Amino acid sequence: MKSLLALSSVGVVLLAGLFAVACHAASEHTSKPASPIYGVTLPDGYRQWELIAPSLEGEPLNELRAVVGNPTAIQAYRTNTLPFPDGSILVKLAWKRTPSTEFEAATVPGAATTVQVMVKDAKKYATTGGWGFGRFVDGQPVDEAQHRTCFACHQARVKNHDYVFTRYAR
Repeated sequence: MKSLLALSSVGVVLLAGLFAVACHAASEHTSKPASPIYGVTLPDGYRQWELIAPSLEGEPLNELRAVVGNPTAIQAYRTNTLPFPDGSILVKLAWKRTPSTEFEAATVPGAATTVQVMVKDAKKYATTGGWGFGRFVDGQPVDEAQHRTCFACHQARVKNHDYVFTRYAR
């Protein structure tokens, strides 16, 4: 009986080990592209998040933009909470401005240009005001040089608003 229990225990350990290896291999194949420097990825379901505000970028970019936030960020905006709490995520989607074919005074989204992400984690990103940054084109992160400019721009212009440009459109 003892040998049968010992054999069963070995079998359970072997199965657990095989399961762990299979899970690790699967996670390697499904890992998301991450931004250099910060390791930020595109968050799941961000296109269903609530709108914080639209924006219009003039020349030279000439873009239509929409900033959305996860529930933590939305709650912070609604309650005027600064600094934003850890776990806040902001995503800016951008498209080239294209003249509307139906209404000549209007512009509509054209080709997508970038998706930019800010993730609040005061400990992990302590050297950049508590924020990690990601910039993606066609789902892939842009080069490290472009990511190095993110915090410097936010720090120079909106340090007093927890490094966030976008204000809540009520």
